[in-house]
Parts: sequence; C-alpha cells; structure tokens
Amino acid sequence: MLKLKYGIRVGLLLVILSSPDSWAGSRILATGGLNSIEGIAGGGITPWAVISGYSSSDEWSATAHYSAVNLDDFKLDVQGASLSFDNRVEIAVAQQSLDVLPLNSSIKQQMYSVKARLYGDIIYGNWPQVSAGLIYKENKDPTIPQLLGARKDTGTDYYVAASKLFLHGAGGYNWLFNASARYSNANQNGLLGFGDINNDDREWLAEASFAVMPREDIAVGMEYRQQPNVLASVEEDSWKDFFVAWFVNKHLSISAAYVDLGSIAGLPDQTGYYINFQGYF
Repeated sequence: MLKLKYGIRVGLLLVILSSPDSWAGSRILATGGLNSIEGIAGGGITPWAVISGYSSSDEWSATAHYSAVNLDDFKLDVQGASLSFDNRVEIAVAQQSLDVLPLNSSIKQQMYSVKARLYGDIIYGNWPQVSAGLIYKENKDPTIPQLLGARKDTGTDYYVAASKLFLHGAGGYNWLFNASARYSNANQNGLLGFGDINNDDREWLAEASFAVMPREDIAVGMEYRQQPNVLASVEEDSWKDFFVAWFVNKHLSISAAYVDLGSIAGLPDQTGYYINFQGYF
C-alpha cells in the first residue's frame, strides 16, 4: 500500500508539471467532473454520472488525486487513481485514512469501484447522462466500528446517477444538476463499518448536487448526501457542502469546500473544510 501511496503522489506531480498543450482527451473542459472522497468522478461527497478524465470515443485517460477533509475532531486524507475508457467505463481505486483526534487513533479503508455510462451525454441531447456503479469498501481497522456495534468490516455500495450540464442557461451561465440514489448500509461511508449487530439491511439514500459556472473554468455549487443512520449506538446525520472548483486546464483541477457532516461517532457538529487536487493524463 505504501508503494501505491507514493506512486499516486509521483503520478500526480508528473501530471501537474506536464505541458498544458499536450494531449489529454477530446472532451470539453470540466466534463470529467471533480473527484469524490470515494475516489470516483463526481463532487466532493457525491458520485456524478460523468466518467473521469477527458477521453472520448476510442480514447482512454487516467487521473490521480489527493483530498483532505479537516473537521473539529477528525482529519480525513484520501488518495487514489482511476482509468477510463471510451467515455463509457471508469475503474478506480482509493485509500482513506481517518484520524480520530480525541482518541489519537486512525482508521484506514480501501475502496475499489467501477462505473458504466448507460445512456445519454452530459451536454448533448435533451435527456441527462445516466450511469450506474458499485464501490467495494474494506475497513482495515475495525476495532472502533466494532465497539460502536458495526456488524461487518466490508461492504458494497450500489448507485445510479443522472447528470446534465445546461449550456447558456439562466443568466447566460452554464448550470450543472446531478441526482443519484445509493443502496448502502455503510456507516459514515464505511469508516465506522457496515450495518449494525441487529440490522444489516441496506436502504436507498438520496443524493444531489448543483453548480453554476460563472466562467468555463470555474464552478460554484453545493451538495447533499443522505446517510443511512443504521448504528443504534450513535446518530448519523446527512452530509452537506458548499464548494468552488477551478479547472485550471485539462491536466489539473483544484477544488475547496465548506463541509457540514453533522454528528460522527457521537461527536456533534463536525464542520470544517475540504480540498482536492486532481491531475488528468
């Protein structure tokens, strides 16, 4: 895992240093989205229907990313990479590391995901782009989740997402809308395990994002993500964020957000900031 960690960092550095005029794919700037804390293309906390990178038909692309979330009592680092093919399929891997500051301990989680575009295009046509995917998660440090009553240390989320970018919409700006439904029993995204000792059922959860683009390389928006609240021992609140993203060129994007994750592991009012760097090649 250390080799993967440093390999991702080196790959990201090479992407950032590469010439902005070199090939990066045929799609329009910003249509690859950002990168979620689960390592898949989307916003910071929700998956979008977009496929990562800028590859179009008969092309491939790769991304590497780093994200950090700093809250009152927690610090989350995420590193990952993805490959996409033909603007049709995305394969991604990511590692999360959550520092629990009051306990001076950490929780690590590995994630593997695949997403497929089922229908439509985010820009062209009257209907949104629709994609479906799954995220397999493996919690590497299950001690704290087990103490809170989590049933398992592995789980799989399934989701369907629909995204549409409206060019020259209200006010003459570009507007992005995304809605997704997730089938999951992951406690705090899996960092607190999966299910409860008395309840292992998954449920459908709603997620949504929207953004306005005052310039073709800038997006400002917000996201909402419903949480399952399965653990009987601690309350789990829905997640929200307000973000701004800068698509520097087809090789680099930078985004930052104010995040409100509510109560986590019995510690209330967990707010803070999120930052993400993503390289494309």
